[in-house]
Amino acid sequence: MVMFQPKGRKMGIRSLGGLLAAKAPWVKVFWVCLFTMGFPGFSTAQEISFIKDVAPILKENCFACHGAKNPKGKLDMTRYESLRHGGTKDDPIATGKPDESYLIDVLKATDKTRMPPKESGDPLPKEKIKVLEAWIKQGAKLDKGLTAKTDLMKELRLRWKSPPAPEKYAFPVAVTALAFSPDAKKIVAGGHHEITVWDVESGKLEKRIRTRARRSMAFQFLPDGKLAVAGGRPGEEGDVRVYQIQGTGKMVNGVAMLDGVDDPKVMVKQVLENEDEVLCLALSADGKKLAAGGCDRLLYVWDISSGVENAKLEQSIENHADWVFSAGFSPDGKLLASSSRDKTAKVWSLATKESLATFPDHQNPVNGVAFKADNKTCYSAGDDRQIRLFGLEGDRAGKQVRVAGNHGGAILKLAANAKANLLVTSGTDNLVKSWNAESGAALKSFPGLTDHVLSVAVSQDGNLVAGGAWNGEVIIWKAADAAVVKKLAVSPGQQLTSK
Repeated sequence: MVMFQPKGRKMGIRSLGGLLAAKAPWVKVFWVCLFTMGFPGFSTAQEISFIKDVAPILKENCFACHGAKNPKGKLDMTRYESLRHGGTKDDPIATGKPDESYLIDVLKATDKTRMPPKESGDPLPKEKIKVLEAWIKQGAKLDKGLTAKTDLMKELRLRWKSPPAPEKYAFPVAVTALAFSPDAKKIVAGGHHEITVWDVESGKLEKRIRTRARRSMAFQFLPDGKLAVAGGRPGEEGDVRVYQIQGTGKMVNGVAMLDGVDDPKVMVKQVLENEDEVLCLALSADGKKLAAGGCDRLLYVWDISSGVENAKLEQSIENHADWVFSAGFSPDGKLLASSSRDKTAKVWSLATKESLATFPDHQNPVNGVAFKADNKTCYSAGDDRQIRLFGLEGDRAGKQVRVAGNHGGAILKLAANAKANLLVTSGTDNLVKSWNAESGAALKSFPGLTDHVLSVAVSQDGNLVAGGAWNGEVIIWKAADAAVVKKLAVSPGQQLTSK
């Protein structure tokens, strides 16, 4: 069963962090439907599997507070061994005796001892509690092939299988990633467990590439034409995978279907695997280094000079206190800038492995960064609606040089094209804007989108600009005069809301 974001508003979300952290109404519907469908035939007499039946319940309802890092009550439930060891209380499971098990007591409690706590939402459904009770009554056994030390988060992640994308979407999905092909003849958009490839001139859907990631958060074309994709499943897993999108596949209604999950000719390299979403990518100007960042607060830098298939991790950088929203290399490739939900933009020296500058002036989450051509100053933009320029050297390090421009709402994305001397921003004011990267002067405002603009792209030649919105629509414009080139509804089966 596949569910999609329903039509309607965004529950007041006005920031990139709000978008990423929010659970849309369909998510709750999905899980209610899933468990309603899954338990009618349940019998306490049937053999209960810890990894198949019990661990998923614990993961969805307990791991957030009782994980390996700073577990509440010192109870880590992400390994069978630590679960049975207990925390401030003894073993919460009385083998064979669910009625004497502390775990069941707190799940059934109606007072302040209830778990999950009332502030976290509804109590655990009775059907799920029955599964846990049956497992305990049967001896609270661990499945064969697992050890008491098995990392349950990782094991569940490895066992999970991504669903196929539907032939037609029931509802449009937000466009969280966009990229032009190197020749600007195609545009790539993120979908639900897929990447879609569209012809810019005709607006025709040409390819659909299945992905493990539920949503793609960033695209980066590499020097050899392959596509690096950052994304994942919110709160579940994240990755950076590289796809060969030039191939052909089975034709369905005139569209080539490529399998980026099981076909090694399509998904040619997994560069990173993580426990939460990867949100951004950056490529150095010489094409020799790739960087990524995301919800684990880290930045990763790989040497891909020998090809991405031979990518070598050079640095894992912990320079932020919260999610990393964007990253960008300096033109000379010596520095790496990043922005974060921790309300700062930072610049890191790749040579000395030291932080060179921290810019705190936004005082709000910072969603985008881009260097000026001088390698000495850097642009940043965020929820405060401002594009700011800050210095990197001497007394100017981490100090504002000027405010370069603004939007009527939070700025969600900042993209740069050094060759065209161009900055492009998008925001919750439903606008895409361009700026002179040298002077910061406003150039064009690109009209037509009717919802928050979550993604932007600039063609390599600087001639085209594109924006992708929450409502699943994309508009491509000419950078020079903001003339509309093409409007697309990039959720297959959906139509444009306006012509």
